Amino acid sequence: MTLSFFYRAFLRVLQLIRLTFRNDADLAVEVIVLRHEVAVLRRQVHRPVLEQADRAVIAGFARLLPRRRLGRFFVQPGTLLRWHRDLVAKRWTYPHGQPGRRGIAKATTALVLRLVKENPEWGYRRIQGELASMGIVMAASSVWVILKRHGVEPSPRKSGPTWAEFLSAQAKGLIACDFFHVDTVLLRRLYVLVFIHHETRLVRIVGVTARPVADWVTQQARNLSMDLAYQANAVKFLLRDRDTKFTASFDAVFAAEGTRVIKTPTRAPRANAICERVVGTIRRECLDRMLVLGRRHLEAVLAEYVEHYNSHRPHRSLDQRAPCALDSPPVPNEDIDPAKVRRTDRLSGLIHEYRMVA
Repeated sequence: MTLSFFYRAFLRVLQLIRLTFRNDADLAVEVIVLRHEVAVLRRQVHRPVLEQADRAVIAGFARLLPRRRLGRFFVQPGTLLRWHRDLVAKRWTYPHGQPGRRGIAKATTALVLRLVKENPEWGYRRIQGELASMGIVMAASSVWVILKRHGVEPSPRKSGPTWAEFLSAQAKGLIACDFFHVDTVLLRRLYVLVFIHHETRLVRIVGVTARPVADWVTQQARNLSMDLAYQANAVKFLLRDRDTKFTASFDAVFAAEGTRVIKTPTRAPRANAICERVVGTIRRECLDRMLVLGRRHLEAVLAEYVEHYNSHRPHRSLDQRAPCALDSPPVPNEDIDPAKVRRTDRLSGLIHEYRMVA
């Protein structure tokens, strides 16, 4: 700006020197022509755009003219005063940060949303108290704003839990069972009794037989009941279908341990969907891809597959963890080296397991 101002001032001085050596007639004609050009420009341009150097030159030369001629300028005294106020304001304005109070950190926002997701019956004041117990000081109004901004009602939910929450709470003491059959190479049909725990998705194959009579089914129930007796969480409900293989003696074994047997409606396989889905998984990933020779062969195959299912196979309902690895979540690994990946074959290479070694 400074160089521009001096350059334009130098041009105006040269023009003044040139005008001093011209006669009055030529000067008068030129002034008339310039005034007409200015009038034409005023009709076309409502408000001219001036740079800082233009304003300085006009303000400087305006002091050389008498006051009676200042009215012909498009720059009026009020304009000069406004320019001066702008310069003063710019001179005494200091840089400062963003106005208003400091924003809420993203980590705090994520924590608030996590608390309200895991505890839908909590209101914004209850969440504020929980944050305070962790050493996070936050106003209740800030929690309210975060919840409203993300479409969550700040007041606690007055209605009951959702179906997903209700079933998740009931899953802790719920197991399900079902029979499925396998045809051998010689077309002999074998029956498999499978149990699954709803909360942990832990699968148990309790027996394989060609004749699922009442005595055999009852004995398998006793064996499983003894195994469950050593667990910390007692089984409160047993879910099964209305197959005639499940006799009254079968139900009596679980009833003696305080477990209530729940029968699914007639022809409603979705009522026992988790167990039905496990049976489908066993078929798709294992049994449909091999030929079974006999009962012992089937028992060995199912034992190895169930070990893979419980110890390694990831489950979406368990956050991609295996049933036996719920207490030890995997540590995030940012140093990914394909050379460190090791493969373990199951069922003679039918199933592969991968692990990252140190």
